[in-house]
Amino acid sequence: MFRAALKRFQNKWKSYRHRFVPWVVLNLSKNEKTLRQVTKGSKDKLLSEEEVSASLLKLFRVLYRSHGADHSQLRAAQTHFLRQVTNDEEQRGGNPVCGHDATLQSLGFSIDRKPSSLHFAGTGVFVTRGFVPKGTTVAMYPGTVYQAYEPILLQSIGNPFVFRCIDGILIDGNDKGISKMVYKSCSGRDRIGPFMMSDTSWLTASPQNPLAVGQYVNNCSNEWPANVCYQEYDVPDKFPIELRQYLPNINYSLGIQRPLRCVVLVSLRDITAGEELFSNYFTIVR
Repeated sequence: MFRAALKRFQNKWKSYRHRFVPWVVLNLSKNEKTLRQVTKGSKDKLLSEEEVSASLLKLFRVLYRSHGADHSQLRAAQTHFLRQVTNDEEQRGGNPVCGHDATLQSLGFSIDRKPSSLHFAGTGVFVTRGFVPKGTTVAMYPGTVYQAYEPILLQSIGNPFVFRCIDGILIDGNDKGISKMVYKSCSGRDRIGPFMMSDTSWLTASPQNPLAVGQYVNNCSNEWPANVCYQEYDVPDKFPIELRQYLPNINYSLGIQRPLRCVVLVSLRDITAGEELFSNYFTIVR
């Protein structure tokens, strides 16, 4: 019985230790290859905000054509936008598609959650089809966005999915328990008439935005170098209201006077189908 309990603890620890600050500090020098170093916070971006937006809009428009056009209550408000998306589909010569097919059609690849190739890591994220060129937006880190001064103590207990941005903003990517309830509550609160301002489907086994699985990307190791990295992305005010329903993030508090913070994962090299994604959990700003 004791051995079974010890084994469960060891498995939990292997998953959680990368977020335990004392352990991180003591082990940084032993794992130089697992660190990403930048000279300052502004140098953390491999892609411009415009490039990230362009990739997301490309995917979201395909998803919208497949999903949004079926909602009759939206048609009057969105006639112009639907016409634009329909023209884009006609130019591509394809039919509306959904989910992973939409990602493959619009971005040239698809990703999905599977058991990790690391025996102790549980779930991982793999490129399942297509090809990911270097410098591509590969995934998104979903969750509730907390400003540095906002309370997150209860949500953080036993939670290995809290991501800390360079400026102290936190994103809770846990899809279970109190974190799930908080996200769904905030998403319902921020709805504007027929328009959803965020995507709640990432809390399920079948997210309508297939990129919203970034919280399951495992940390790299000396044996498995990082092939993606995290990049902070502030959603511009001009982001189409019709497409915000595919953003897997929502502010914890109403009326935050700043753009919505998202985090995307960007490829550090070319990645082929069958490869698992590995990131750097730690970015050192010098």
